[in-house]
Amino acid sequence: MWFKNLKFYQITQPIELDDQLLQDKLSEFVFRPCGSQEQATQGWSVPLRQGDALSHTAAGNILLSLKKQERLLPASVINAKLADKVTQIEADTGAPVGKKAQQDLKQEIIHSLLPQAFTKDSYTQGFISIKDNLVVIDAASDGKAEFFLAHLRKAIGSLPVVPLARHSLSAELTSWLTEPLPTGIVLLEEAELRQPEDEGGIVRCKNQDLGSEEIQSHLEAGKLVVKLAVEWDETLTAIIQDDLTIKRLKFCDVIREQNEDIPKDEMLARMDADFSLMSAEAVRFANALRTIFALEQDQ
Repeated sequence: MWFKNLKFYQITQPIELDDQLLQDKLSEFVFRPCGSQEQATQGWSVPLRQGDALSHTAAGNILLSLKKQERLLPASVINAKLADKVTQIEADTGAPVGKKAQQDLKQEIIHSLLPQAFTKDSYTQGFISIKDNLVVIDAASDGKAEFFLAHLRKAIGSLPVVPLARHSLSAELTSWLTEPLPTGIVLLEEAELRQPEDEGGIVRCKNQDLGSEEIQSHLEAGKLVVKLAVEWDETLTAIIQDDLTIKRLKFCDVIREQNEDIPKDEMLARMDADFSLMSAEAVRFANALRTIFALEQDQ
């Protein structure tokens, strides 16, 4: 229930999500397993184990879970069978197999192998904060986050959102290495610096004092910070990227231990409490970043 990454999206117009109406809309796109000839399927699944609802609301935040199932059919297996088939046909006919014929053979092979292929399940979770006009997704890449948003938009009909940061924050992150830090921010010992030009130099450092002369020399040479490890408000540690993607998110023990008094056999209650706590801190972090980077001006 504790997200490991954060992608923040600003809701640009008021939306209303009645619980029952949301359930009805999500149920139209509920997850179903792959059929024998399907390479992938996706749909909404219950966000809390042992629960039965397709959404879960706590602390004013609505938790959703998108499930994807894929059939594992390695290209190496397909290509090996295709090569064997082409070799056999050419030996039998004495004529080469053309590209179009090979494509048809490849589709036949995929068709025959799909029903035997193993399946792999993956989940993308996110939550909606109506009060703070946010959608927050546990995703490290734009593609995964946009996949979640596209399916949510399809289910509820409309979802007017934009990334919370709509311009690169590399200049602001770079200033943190030379100027007083924003309130609540503590630098850790990891960063990535890049030359702004295409194919410019890249420096990745770990366990490195970011105030050292070595790092300062890279800044003087014109490199900008594109990733930076920080601690925020004694609450969490994370890598902040210049597009405001938050990676390697870890909530501090003082936060995670707040629900330790809930018995382990009360799993649903524990998951509800963990989500309430995690989502509230994620929203608080997003609002802090809004202020730090003056993101209201982007909207």
